[in-house]
Amino acid sequence: MKYALIANAYERIEGTTKRLEMTDLLVELIKQTPKKLIGKVAYLTQGKLYPDFAGIELGVAEKTVTNVIAKVAGVVKDEVISDWRRTGDLGTTAEKLLEAKPPSKKPLETEEVYDAFDEIAHTSGKGSVEEKIGLLADLLNKASPKEARYLTRMVTGHLRLGVGDMTFLDALAIAYTGKKDVREEVEKAYNLSSDLGLVAETLAKDGLDGIRRFKIRIGRPVRSMLAERLTSAEEILEKLGGRGAAEYKYDGLRIQAHLSPAETYLFSRRLENITDQFPDVVRALKNGITAKEAVVEGECVAMDPNTGEMQPFQVITRRRGRKYEIEAMAEEIPTTIFLFDALHIDGKDRMDLPYPRRREELKRIVKESERVKLTEQLITDDPKAVDQYMAKATESGCEGLVLKSIGDNSVYKAGARGFLWIKYKRDYKSEMQDTIDLVVVGAFAGRGRRAGTYGALLMAAYDLESDSFKTVSKLGTGFDDATLARLPKTFETYKIGHRHPRVDSQIEADYWFVPAVVLEVVGAELTLSPSHTCGLNTIKEGAGLAIRFPRFTGRWRDDKAPEDATTVQEIIEMYQSQLKKISA
Repeated sequence: MKYALIANAYERIEGTTKRLEMTDLLVELIKQTPKKLIGKVAYLTQGKLYPDFAGIELGVAEKTVTNVIAKVAGVVKDEVISDWRRTGDLGTTAEKLLEAKPPSKKPLETEEVYDAFDEIAHTSGKGSVEEKIGLLADLLNKASPKEARYLTRMVTGHLRLGVGDMTFLDALAIAYTGKKDVREEVEKAYNLSSDLGLVAETLAKDGLDGIRRFKIRIGRPVRSMLAERLTSAEEILEKLGGRGAAEYKYDGLRIQAHLSPAETYLFSRRLENITDQFPDVVRALKNGITAKEAVVEGECVAMDPNTGEMQPFQVITRRRGRKYEIEAMAEEIPTTIFLFDALHIDGKDRMDLPYPRRREELKRIVKESERVKLTEQLITDDPKAVDQYMAKATESGCEGLVLKSIGDNSVYKAGARGFLWIKYKRDYKSEMQDTIDLVVVGAFAGRGRRAGTYGALLMAAYDLESDSFKTVSKLGTGFDDATLARLPKTFETYKIGHRHPRVDSQIEADYWFVPAVVLEVVGAELTLSPSHTCGLNTIKEGAGLAIRFPRFTGRWRDDKAPEDATTVQEIIEMYQSQLKKISA
């Protein structure tokens, strides 16, 4: 398969902001792709070589790439840097500077591109930089200018197509079955495997029968089930059918643990393999889980080694991403993992069991200790009891409660957010003093004291239905001077020269970003807005929803993918609850 076919498709995809048109273009690309290559094309379209949990990145610095472009184009490095500063996109710069290069006699093949990238990603040690330079230079020498644009973006981690995973799943379903309505089954396989390439390969080879055979596999994380939010105990219990399980909402790091006799894996909520960062948690789970094989979920909380009390989320983040002195940090910041669900036990998936059954199964295989515990739980139909339990939870250092359905339909819905689980924080007791998690999609140039940095960030909520991000506020308050000064450098990696295709905004920002960074925000209340697109036309024709007096809490939600941010539907629900309070 010629790589030019992929580059042409990417150019057309990049040229549209309409999801249906994007889906049609992806369907066309998938149909033109040999079935044996569809997995690799799926990864390439994600800007990856493997699923996230594999933890394999290309690892080529932009400085190195500028040297390669200069070498292949036959220009000085300063010319590359100058054009890059002008365009803001190294891929566009590569395309422009390579236009004068004589065309290659032999066109690039997709397999050749993937294999070269794979070799670059796995090259390490002495002389690895030179080897990576050679491999990339060979690709760019053979590439057309357009191909060079996407090769460069791929190797620097800025493909920027705007293709969400759900959009690609739509395209797979249509391309291989001719029916979009089977997407739910295809999505379920993706939710069980977190591997778009594997789903694509299976659908291409074995059709829907293969998709329906998907089960949990040790070492492949299941996409997390997520909770909605409501503002009162009465409202929550009513939503749950009158009775539910109230559990402490711990202020920690959500972890999905996979255990077998051969291996133990820990995955973050973002599907990253964090096993090596928490060897103490691995040891605790090996001792605390009696099943031979299990997939369990819990909240890993930093504990004060002197008092035994729970510490806030910011403390455990000090242990994330470390490569050195890991055991020393484990001594300094010990943890306890509070387990709340069992998805798989001894070869059998448990996700389709009602929650009380899963809790029983979890209790059966957990040997509690100082480092492994079950979440505190109260089953009740009394709103007053919920509020009393809330007070007990917050006094213990928790964020609040999660109330869970205990009905026959209380299955584990991987990758879904719904009202089977409902968050209830003490903060929600006031207008909008609750925190929400929003995605940074743009920024505005600073003036006066903020000249040279960003004056405010453009924030958005995630819309599951359209797989897009819809603006809900400008955020300029809550940043200390040091953080403000660092903002341009922090977001340099994500900066693009145009509004991202997955961003729905009526506001024109000075700078646009790939939706990637999630921040925790608090505000005074929600109001109708003629400018923002969150909930547009839902409450009132021509109006969206906005946060009044938004403020950054100081918490960077590195543990959340942009699709895990607060949803448009949640914000609509919060606004409607706010109206109920006012009318009452």
